[in-house]
Amino acid sequence: MGGISHERRCAHCSFFVCAIFLAALFGNPVISQQSHGAPSTTTSLPNAPDYVPPDRVPLGANGAPEYSNAPPQLKQTIEDQSDDQANPAFISKHLIADRFWISGQSNFIFQAHTPFHSPYSGPDSFYAYGEDAFSRTLTLYTAVKLFRFTNIVATVDESGGDGLSDGNGIAAYVNADVVAPGLSRSRYLSRAFYFRMIPLTADRINEEANPFVLQTSIPRRRFEFTFGKLNLLDFFDVNEVGSDTHLQFTNLAIGNTGTYENGADGHGETIAVMVNYQGPKIGLRFAEALLPKFASGSDLDYDVGNARSANLQLDYADYALQGYATHVRALLFVNRADLGDYHEANQAYLSGKDAQLDITLHRHKGTVKPGFAINFEQDLPRNFRAYLRTGWNKGAFESFTFSEMNSTVTAGGDLSGDAWHRKDDRIGSAFVNSGLGRDHREYLALGGIGFMLGDGALHYGRETVSETYYTAHVVGGLYVAA
Repeated sequence: MGGISHERRCAHCSFFVCAIFLAALFGNPVISQQSHGAPSTTTSLPNAPDYVPPDRVPLGANGAPEYSNAPPQLKQTIEDQSDDQANPAFISKHLIADRFWISGQSNFIFQAHTPFHSPYSGPDSFYAYGEDAFSRTLTLYTAVKLFRFTNIVATVDESGGDGLSDGNGIAAYVNADVVAPGLSRSRYLSRAFYFRMIPLTADRINEEANPFVLQTSIPRRRFEFTFGKLNLLDFFDVNEVGSDTHLQFTNLAIGNTGTYENGADGHGETIAVMVNYQGPKIGLRFAEALLPKFASGSDLDYDVGNARSANLQLDYADYALQGYATHVRALLFVNRADLGDYHEANQAYLSGKDAQLDITLHRHKGTVKPGFAINFEQDLPRNFRAYLRTGWNKGAFESFTFSEMNSTVTAGGDLSGDAWHRKDDRIGSAFVNSGLGRDHREYLALGGIGFMLGDGALHYGRETVSETYYTAHVVGGLYVAA
């Protein structure tokens, strides 16, 4: 599957992925809104020209197009996270009395690979012998509307099962749902945050309620304030083609920018404060978040003087291409943490100062590690969508969260099943190519061990991974994908 941490090639390793999506608890999470005649919100933007193809935008109560430039995960235009009000599973509506939300979701993924030749291996290698693994995630979504534009949101997750090779060996890891073996698998509070919207205009946009925003009419221009326990990937580096590991790509670095070391513990959550301006064409979002005390650990570091993550994203949206939506999102992040210096660790080992190569011996408090990501998304005719991501982080310093890579580029697309009369089905394909900084790859070549890579040696080559899926709607909230 590539060569970041070992000399392997796609011809020697194959994966078969089968994911089953079930409505859990009170939810019917993965029904397409379009399948029940509800207007599509896939490209709901506030800055459209006078004419936009009628199948590309939602219609308001007066029949006129309505637009919103909110992040897709928050807006819930991906058919995910229990937002289907037209055909709920067990209760009449997920939004009860226009004030309370309750729904659920479960996701099961089976993966396997055959044996392949591996000239060397170490503690973090992808296993060369044949293996299979099964993972599960279950989520309960709850929320309450306190005031007209104020919500309290809480979600509870439970995860179980295992990933191939215990989640190690490939930087673009094949299952984003996998939890590291050393972390708790019991039920835990995954999100608990306060959300406040401040209108800047009297104009309103009609939206479907969802687990994060219970309001069905939101200001066209607004400030948003969010504080509490949350997942930054719900709000940053999101696009509608490659951000949903429940219905789209399961790969960690295809569903997100692999170099984005977002502030998160091993379960993906953090404590953060976030502010956002959302306007007709432009949105500007900033979050300050806590970082884990150590790589992919479960404990956050509250020493904000030496450890914190700053995240700034600029969103731009337009209909410049014949009325089809274009999104560009530029993300800059700067982490300050107790990080090791690869060059320093390498030199200490080569000079004999350190008997064993160990990046943890060369950590320095308050080390600043910057990075960026560019996220492009384009709607095209006949329900086809394409996306491109590229990212970088400073490879001189220790990789400690999300994925172990320093540069990446991802491209892909998807197509709905309308053409073959299966409008709730979807097919997608994408690839990711990623690499390591000079000091980082020298550290691995000398036998160093990272938090997800480490074969005891390295014949360096950039890692390339591809994934293609077909998601089929079975009945109600049940989907099956291969």
